[in-house]
Amino acid sequence: MDTKLKVSVIMLGVKDVARAKEFYVDGLGCEIEQDFPGFVRCSLGEGSSSLALYEWEAVAQDAGVSAEGFGFRGSSFHFLTDSREEVDEVMRTAVAAGATVVQEAAAATWGGYSGYFSDPDGHLWKVATDS
Repeated sequence: MDTKLKVSVIMLGVKDVARAKEFYVDGLGCEIEQDFPGFVRCSLGEGSSSLALYEWEAVAQDAGVSAEGFGFRGSSFHFLTDSREEVDEVMRTAVAAGATVVQEAAAATWGGYSGYFSDPDGHLWKVATDS
C-alpha cells in the first residue's frame, strides 16, 4: 500500500460552536457539510480540506489531553490569493465577520504581501500573495 499523508479535515476546538459557525459560514462563506449539536463540518471549496468546528472540551476529551492552554498554539492557517487586492478583501471580510487583525496586510520582506487575523477563538490565519 502506497499511502501519502494528506489533510482531509482540519478540526478546530472552539469555545462556542454556534459563534464559530456564524463566523465561518455566515461571515466567510464556508458551506455546511454536516451540522450536529456541538459539531459542524464545512467545505472550504473544491480541492481543499474540510473544516470541522468542535467543542473545545470535547476535542480535548477525544484526544485524552487537558483542555487548559493559552497563547500561541504553534500553528496557523494560510490562505494564498492571487493579488494584493484579494488579500485586503479577505482581511476586510474576516474583520466584518468578527476576526481580530493581528498584523495589518503589508509588503513582506520576502517580496509578497500578507497580513494575519485571528478568528474569535484565537486561531491564526495568514492571508498572502506572492505578487
